[in-house]
Amino acid sequence: MKVLLLENIHPVAVSLLEQHGFEVELQAGAMSEDELVAALPGVALLGIRSNTTITPRVLDAADDLLAIGCFCIGTNQVDLPAAAERGVAVFNAPYSNTRSVVELVIGEIIALGRRLPEKTQRMHEGIWDKSAKGSHEVRGRTLGIVGYGNIGTQLSNVAEGLGLRVIFYDTADRLAHGNARRMTSLDALLAEADVVSLHVDGRPGNAGFFGDEQFRRMKPRSMFINASRGMVVDDVALREHILSGHLAGAALDVFPVEPKKQGDEFTSVLRGLDNVILTPHVGGSTQEAQEEIGWFVAGKLAGFAHEGRTELSVNLPAVQAPPLVEGSRIGYLHHNVPGVLAEVNARLAEQGVNVTGQYLATRGEHGYVVTDVAAPLSADATAALATSPHTMWLRAFGPREQ
Repeated sequence: MKVLLLENIHPVAVSLLEQHGFEVELQAGAMSEDELVAALPGVALLGIRSNTTITPRVLDAADDLLAIGCFCIGTNQVDLPAAAERGVAVFNAPYSNTRSVVELVIGEIIALGRRLPEKTQRMHEGIWDKSAKGSHEVRGRTLGIVGYGNIGTQLSNVAEGLGLRVIFYDTADRLAHGNARRMTSLDALLAEADVVSLHVDGRPGNAGFFGDEQFRRMKPRSMFINASRGMVVDDVALREHILSGHLAGAALDVFPVEPKKQGDEFTSVLRGLDNVILTPHVGGSTQEAQEEIGWFVAGKLAGFAHEGRTELSVNLPAVQAPPLVEGSRIGYLHHNVPGVLAEVNARLAEQGVNVTGQYLATRGEHGYVVTDVAAPLSADATAALATSPHTMWLRAFGPREQ
């Protein structure tokens, strides 16, 4: 089977997929919708990062596509319902680059507090500006974390080790780590925090989440960090609050519109501002994180293609099945209606098939059952299942040679 990997995915993913018998093709940059439509026929597995968008039109052109691997945390670049409706599994790496993002944010908190961006720029310009004006320690200051998930909680733990007081706000019910305090509202957090760091996801409802009103509610001379999604922040409003002096500094790693490939021009209203750190979406771009992401997502793709395993899929029912050692396996994606499992077993029994293991999960309108059988399936047994009106797809798997 053919694999297409875009956007400079780590070589460890290539090695792992080739070891599993896949033919891997690489492309350094992202692809446009038209380019994907032309490239995907014949491709079984697609690997992308954040700059490649998967639309229904792309999926309609990808008749051979089994799964998409997002070699990053986010999956908002993929139309997940459209992929699920076509039976295309989507996987991501929700934990692999957590530490890298946290370390970037910690570095930015210190750099902004000491006003290092403007000081290093003046040194490059030949200006010796040895002054403590506007420069502060982070110890004893208050960090407000908006979004207390995997990254937010680890940031909380590391920040406390530096002597920061931590407060957080999340719409979900999250357990406070260490001495962190939950705030009952976003406004309450903004009124108290010396540094506000966003760690929310890219769901459509978060577009424009943080704008002029929220910046106005922040403490005078506080600092703002966004290492989550570019579309959640109004950069024009942020610029105004930096120029007015209301905010003492900001750091952004993500932007509403980002260049598609290495070397393209980056444009932003935030360019050229004092004490503003702009980085090219590198929160998770460490060698350690990219290697871990490459290994993790490639493993999920191979496990799905060879054994039908969907654990940690973000759009299909998640079935964790043990490795297939002998016999055969059927992966059966179906419409989630009552009686399908009984129908599967009845049809297999009619063909004299002995079931040795079975694993089922449902998710919304879809159900997925993995069935292990003692002997290879006959064409009649497969056809008996494939003709069900509830069938979305049916795939047979056999044990792989070690």
